[in-house]
Amino acid sequence: MTALLQARGLTKTFHGNIAVSAVDFDLTEGEVHALLGENGAGKSTFSKLLAGVYPPDAGTITLAGAPFAPAGPADALRHGIAMVYQETSLVPSMTVAQNLFLGSERAFNRLRGITIAAQQFLQSLNFTVDPTAQVASLGAAKRQMVEIARAVRLNARVIIFDEPTATLTPEERRHFFALINRLRRRGVAIIFITHALEEALQMADRITVMRDGARVLCAPAAELTQADIVHAMVGRELAIETVSRDGHRPAGAQVLSVEDVSMGALVRNTSFSVFAGQVTGIFGLVGSGRTETAKIIAGVLKRDFLRGGAIEYEGRPVRYATPGPAVADGIVYVTEDRKLEGFFENMSIAENLHAGRLSVAGGRSPFVSMAEMRALAAEWTERLSIRAGSPDARLVELSGGNQQKVVIGKALIQKPRLIIFDEPTRGVDVGAVAEIHALIEHLADDGMAVMVISSYLPEIRALSDRILVYRQGRVVEEFSPADATDEGIMYAAVH
Repeated sequence: MTALLQARGLTKTFHGNIAVSAVDFDLTEGEVHALLGENGAGKSTFSKLLAGVYPPDAGTITLAGAPFAPAGPADALRHGIAMVYQETSLVPSMTVAQNLFLGSERAFNRLRGITIAAQQFLQSLNFTVDPTAQVASLGAAKRQMVEIARAVRLNARVIIFDEPTATLTPEERRHFFALINRLRRRGVAIIFITHALEEALQMADRITVMRDGARVLCAPAAELTQADIVHAMVGRELAIETVSRDGHRPAGAQVLSVEDVSMGALVRNTSFSVFAGQVTGIFGLVGSGRTETAKIIAGVLKRDFLRGGAIEYEGRPVRYATPGPAVADGIVYVTEDRKLEGFFENMSIAENLHAGRLSVAGGRSPFVSMAEMRALAAEWTERLSIRAGSPDARLVELSGGNQQKVVIGKALIQKPRLIIFDEPTRGVDVGAVAEIHALIEHLADDGMAVMVISSYLPEIRALSDRILVYRQGRVVEEFSPADATDEGIMYAAVH
């Protein structure tokens, strides 16, 4: 078939480091083309070249047989190329409806009319999002739904999805895949960037794998296996099956006790304990109250003043109004939304890591030693295998997985005794997932109390010594690794 979109020899460098190296790529009408690779392989950068975010340093792009050199994302959109970014680009202070129609408003608009149109459109996509809600109040999954809806509403000929399912529940993923199939039947061409290899094999017609900025594989999905893809991605054999734990670590001292904690309608009389030397896994669907409970523990959110329950940390009652005192006591929360809450995107790796040092007692000083900052960055860059040109690289220039490693490093620099990971491997490639899992295991083996919140059942079962299931704002079930099954955990989460 004739290519709708074609790239030849596309190349892009940043500060002398090659991000995309002479990549050839083509896309036909109605095709779903998966783009895979490790974090830092160049997938997002390559997609941004197609979407007009960056101009290529070399190479050419043709669209429907004509030369295509977009002056920016708006120009690419006018030509029918839309991109749904891994980190959402919505306006937080505006409502969902206003974001959906942003850039395509009429000369005169009625807010009520926009809201009704947005509600009807979201319902047609099976997305349960309130069109009157302010985007700033939405969780990561809901914001991702709005991004997807906005791209579909623009009737683009080519839609690039960058990690669209990372924040979605299994049911929401099912609706999203149904939407992909509807778009495919309408002739819309789709580039699908994902770290979920099973999704790529299920949905894609063809799969392209990138490594170190270059294309290393392009083949029909039906001819590939997960092992083929992983070998092309990392250049070596890698275990890709995540299995549940055969046993569990014995519980140490009780570090945290949560009793009847409540916060409005989001957290309702939840109770559980966390022990040193164990990974306490928390599973639940998006909106079940998992994240809100973690933020209450870490002082990011406040529980109800009256009848809000009790929290004991290391044997004493605590009620943190801000995260600062919690960090000082040894409680650190690693956010699920790294872009909004996890790092300073226009600061360097070294500056972000040093910010973690500044947040703990003894780390504050009126003077900043550049030598100390660089030494700290070099230590943690090596320890966490952060891939970047230099410690001076800005976070906005890194891949999502390397950004996540910086966020984790910043947290560990604070020397916590209780660390809460909220979706620690969201948007992270298979190689980095194994590294982060090994790090979490190591922390628990060293006696730290670890909480892991995840929507991915294999991750929960692989890491957890105890599994707590959240539903409607409270813990409703506890499983041991030996007794846990995917069916049992999911049943507890939805019934």
